[in-house]
Amino acid sequence: MVKLIALYRKPDDVDAFEQHYFQTHVPLVEKMPGLQRVEISRITGAPMGEPPYYLMAEMYFESAESLTAAMNSPEGRAAGKDLMSFAGNLVTMMFADVR
Repeated sequence: MVKLIALYRKPDDVDAFEQHYFQTHVPLVEKMPGLQRVEISRITGAPMGEPPYYLMAEMYFESAESLTAAMNSPEGRAAGKDLMSFAGNLVTMMFADVR
């Protein structure tokens, strides 16, 4: 199993970000083929002071191939385009193997 991780820095307008994120972006992500589950966590603190991130999304897929296919699908491209339109300057993305 693999996951796509999106880490978001705190937006200037939290309310507007959350409205778009949960009402528009998450429904687009949930349409990606092969997506097994999505976990969204609000970052509440860090052991060494203020954390650099505000929100973390983890999107789980069976394999790297299914993740790649999902990202290249029309649904994945729509989610990516939407992400860049409202949070391109806030997000850091990475892949991880789940053990």
